[in-house]
Amino acid sequence: MNRPFRQFLQRTVEFPLLQRLGLREEGQDILEVGCGSGYGAVLLARLHPHGYVGIDLMPEQIALAQNRKLTNAEFLVRDAADLHCCWDGSKDVVVIFGVLHHIPAWREVITEIHRVLKPGGKLFVEEPDGRYVGTFDRFFHWGHPPAGLFRLKDFETYLSGHGFKIHRRVRTLGFGLYALEKV
Repeated sequence: MNRPFRQFLQRTVEFPLLQRLGLREEGQDILEVGCGSGYGAVLLARLHPHGYVGIDLMPEQIALAQNRKLTNAEFLVRDAADLHCCWDGSKDVVVIFGVLHHIPAWREVITEIHRVLKPGGKLFVEEPDGRYVGTFDRFFHWGHPPAGLFRLKDFETYLSGHGFKIHRRVRTLGFGLYALEKV
């Protein structure tokens, strides 16, 4: 997760694609789920957010993120399935750079994101299709939880049925990138 190649992909592929999907507005209150070492926060800082909260389950990653000393940024050790650190309707934007497939309780995460987004708030997500991750797991033993290996079609159905409207989506090379709105 902290490897230069991962950051290269996030900087040159994922973030630009999410921007093309609409992640461009400045001055927003942003929540990043699974912020890791804070590299996504560095990219999101280009949007000059009013406020930024990054959460991750791993204290050592949060320590790395805090060392970045970003303005208007707060990094918290939190379980994404319980976002009690955020008030109802307090965030304009939530961003997920491909971490939901690591979370068995990803449906609860979506419920919490819906709760903390303002009416009309935006969710930007990049995720791989679970079929491909599962195939790679059999060979490389990466240890992804089976409950997190959702198919993108099922993911879209779940989002649509749980308070989100898909505005734009891109599927490429086994990945889905989404711009969604809280309805």
